[in-house]
Amino acid sequence: MDEIICHCHQVSKEEIIKAIKENGLRTVEQVGEATGAGTGCGGCQDDIQEILDEINGK
Repeated sequence: MDEIICHCHQVSKEEIIKAIKENGLRTVEQVGEATGAGTGCGGCQDDIQEILDEINGK
């Protein structure tokens, strides 16, 4: 089972990675707009940033 990053909206790491790659997302806010992740309590925003950094090579 894929790891759930955003528990408020049940968004998985796989969904976030797919959205970043397909849409060229660069910010936590863009990921939130595309997937809903990070738009509830905000507790997963650091995790989303780590995924962005991994994919975008920061």
